[in-house]
Amino acid sequence: MIQIKKYAAIDIGSNAMRLLITNIVEQKDKATQFNKSALIRVPIRLGQDAFTVGEISEENIDRMVDAMKAFKLLMKVYKVERYMACATSAMREAYNGKDVVDIVLQKSDIKIDIIDGKKEAAIITASDLHQFIKTNENYLYVDVGGGSTEFSLFSNGKLVVSKSFKNGTVRLLNNMVNEVVWQEIEKWIKTHTEGIENIILIGSGGNINKTFKLSGKSQDKPLSYKYLKNQFDYLNGLTYEQRIAELGLNQDRADVIIPALTIYLCAMRWSGAKHIYVPKIGLSDGIVKAMYYNTI
Repeated sequence: MIQIKKYAAIDIGSNAMRLLITNIVEQKDKATQFNKSALIRVPIRLGQDAFTVGEISEENIDRMVDAMKAFKLLMKVYKVERYMACATSAMREAYNGKDVVDIVLQKSDIKIDIIDGKKEAAIITASDLHQFIKTNENYLYVDVGGGSTEFSLFSNGKLVVSKSFKNGTVRLLNNMVNEVVWQEIEKWIKTHTEGIENIILIGSGGNINKTFKLSGKSQDKPLSYKYLKNQFDYLNGLTYEQRIAELGLNQDRADVIIPALTIYLCAMRWSGAKHIYVPKIGLSDGIVKAMYYNTI
C-alpha cells in the first residue's frame, strides 16, 4: 500500500523562474521517494533589473504575474496539495522587491518568501545530496545562480560550513563582480579546504546541468577538470549566435554558461578538486524536501 503526496516548489531566481512538481511516494518500511513529475522554466531575467537599476521593471512584474497565474493553474491541474515559492538574490536586492511580492500575491494568490543567502544555502543542502555524499569522502558543493553562488563543504558525511557570495552569472555579464569578491571566494575555499585531500566538487545549477548533458555521460559519472576546461574553451570560442544555432542552447543560457563555468573552474582549482559530479538538484528540490520534513 502506497500513499502519494504532490508538492510543488517555485524558485524565483535571478536568471529564470522554475516550477517543480514532485510526487512524494510513501511506503511502509521503505524510504520515501521524491519523483519529479514536471519542471517548467520561464526565462525572466530579474537580475538584469535588480543588479543594474536596483528595481524590478513594470514589464517584468507583469511577466512575473502572468507566470505565477500559469503556475497556479498548473498546480491546480496536477492537484498539488502544498507549495512554497522562494525568491533569491534579485528580489532581495531590488528595492521594490517587497512591493512586487504584494502585487504577485494580490493578482495571482501566490505568496512569495524572499530568502537570504544563508537560508538559500541551507535549503539547497537539504536536497538529495545524501545520495552522493559518502562518509569517507570530502565534498565542496557549489550552486551557481544568476546573482549569487552558494558554497557548502562536507566532510565525513556532515556539513562543515557554508557561505553565499554575491557572484553569479548575471552579475558577471554586467561586469558587477569586482576583484575583491573573487579574492574573498578564493580565500574562503582555500582556508576551509586546507589539509583536505582528494576533495570532490558537486555542482548544481542550470549551466552545469547543460554542460553535463552535452558530455553524454551517465548520471553517476563525474566530469574531470580537464574536460570542463576544454568545454569552457570550446564554448568561449563560439559566438553567442553559434551557441544557439549549433548547440541548441536557449537564448538565456547561451550567454550565462561562460561565466558559470568560470566559477566552477575557479572552485575546482582553488580546492584542488579534480572531478565534479552533477546530480541535477537545486533550490527547488531542497524546497520540496524542506517542506516535507518541516525544516523550514
